[in-house]
Amino acid sequence: MYRYDEFDHAFVKARVAQFRDQVERRLSGEIDEAQFKPLRLMNGVYLQLHAYMLRIAIPYGTLASRQLRMLAHIARTYDKGYGHFTTRQNLQFHWPALKDVPQILELLASVEMHCIQTSGNCIRNVTADHLAGAAADEVADPRPYAEILRQWSSLHPEFSYLPRKFKIAVTGAERDRAAVQVYDIGLHLKKDAAGRLGFAVYVGGGLGRTPIIAKKIHDFVPEEDLLSYTTAILRVYNLYGRRDNKWKARIKILVHELGAEAFAAQVEKEFVELQESTLKLPDEDLNAIQAYFAPPTLPARPEGDALVAREAAVNSGFAAWLNRNVHTHRNPDYASVTVSLKGIGEVPGDISADQMDAVADLAEAYACDEIRVSHEQNLILPHVARANLKAVYDRLIEIGLATPNAGLVTDIICCPGLDYCALANARSIPVAQQIAERFADQRRQEEIDDLKIKMSGCINACGHHHVGHIGILGVEKKGAELYQVTLGGSGDENTAIGDIIGRGFGPDEIVDAVETIIETYLVHRLDTSETFLAAYRRLGPAPFKEALYGSEAKAA
Repeated sequence: MYRYDEFDHAFVKARVAQFRDQVERRLSGEIDEAQFKPLRLMNGVYLQLHAYMLRIAIPYGTLASRQLRMLAHIARTYDKGYGHFTTRQNLQFHWPALKDVPQILELLASVEMHCIQTSGNCIRNVTADHLAGAAADEVADPRPYAEILRQWSSLHPEFSYLPRKFKIAVTGAERDRAAVQVYDIGLHLKKDAAGRLGFAVYVGGGLGRTPIIAKKIHDFVPEEDLLSYTTAILRVYNLYGRRDNKWKARIKILVHELGAEAFAAQVEKEFVELQESTLKLPDEDLNAIQAYFAPPTLPARPEGDALVAREAAVNSGFAAWLNRNVHTHRNPDYASVTVSLKGIGEVPGDISADQMDAVADLAEAYACDEIRVSHEQNLILPHVARANLKAVYDRLIEIGLATPNAGLVTDIICCPGLDYCALANARSIPVAQQIAERFADQRRQEEIDDLKIKMSGCINACGHHHVGHIGILGVEKKGAELYQVTLGGSGDENTAIGDIIGRGFGPDEIVDAVETIIETYLVHRLDTSETFLAAYRRLGPAPFKEALYGSEAKAA
């Protein structure tokens, strides 16, 4: 894990002192809210529906135990005892008092954390595969490159005031667990025929008001050219991106209007001029950053498989958890564990301060002192000896975080919605809770198998509804909440935007509609091995429309 150097410490400390002065001037009335807004946004402070919200950066989704414990302390001391993990691998506190924010930032700085560039028209928190450094299918760990991008982009003088916010995601495996094709820049780490590391580069993806899948503009950029090529992309965007209309200011609109080939040609022109500049990464710099992410020493634990098999044979709950929440590790004696933040009837992504402390203890004892945050709003213990899985499971049971539902129908991605967000048109949390309660039976969930429901409370798509196998978008119509359904979306290596299936459903109809969709899938699937997404791609929308709308679908 990366550790701050002297520059990092001084930089963050100075920023905290600066913001403390700005807050004092706001509270004294020396500056008004309009003057304060750009200052607070540069420090991750939003004004939401009921209170200020603080968004904390978790670069590439990696936390140490001491950092999670600090988040627990802040939640307990300055908020309402919990935090909310987001689809951007960040954590949000929804109830801090403005007067306390500078002290919170000082506490974060003490454990090498901050809120810089979690808002504003700049390069935001760089995200990555939550199994990075542990996954068996990984070409190389993408986090060193995410860290390089973080250092390069922090307060970058040329890119601090872009036409619009800008997001980068990196993955290092053929299985895309970072949704890189729906980001402004998506980087897929790979090897060429000669065994050199480099990146396939996707540009112009994004969800929100205009969902667009990114276009691949380069199949292989060598790792030493990462910053040069990324700078070239940002320069083209900064030069040509629209600033007259915020709805058309994202890079996805520029790529769409220019065309991918024309955009790539502009990038190539800039890249040629930059390729041999100081942005070219020398081996010593790459090696220095990679050393921070050296794989942990994992002692041989060959007894694990026998222990796991014996416990699973007599404990069906443990067996179900193994099946859904335990993932293959590059070391066969070890596994990665999903800690589900989607307990039945609970708020997706929320975690209490006490639970944070307990997960930190588990990471310290059993997972090489690492915790990951997934873009699916769960936590990951990346390096757990299989021999210790039962002990980890037992402790997760005690703290209420052992729900065996990773990737199942109740593992719902959900934004805060109208319960918190001033931009939202509809509530999303209660609907997610009701869906989870409807499908609470574990056997029924396993019969349905892999199914990703993603839900947003407004068109900004913080819940990634466009790429849900079942997507739900909350809208407002004639003063009432309405829920629009999309089907067939996907945020993996075969990214797809879901199809709008028909008219929306009211709050008292949407859960029944989801159940109808799922029951239609179960009736029409070829056999139990055909997933919902595979069945939808084979069948198309017709049987689902017929089941949902009956004669309306036929008339249409």
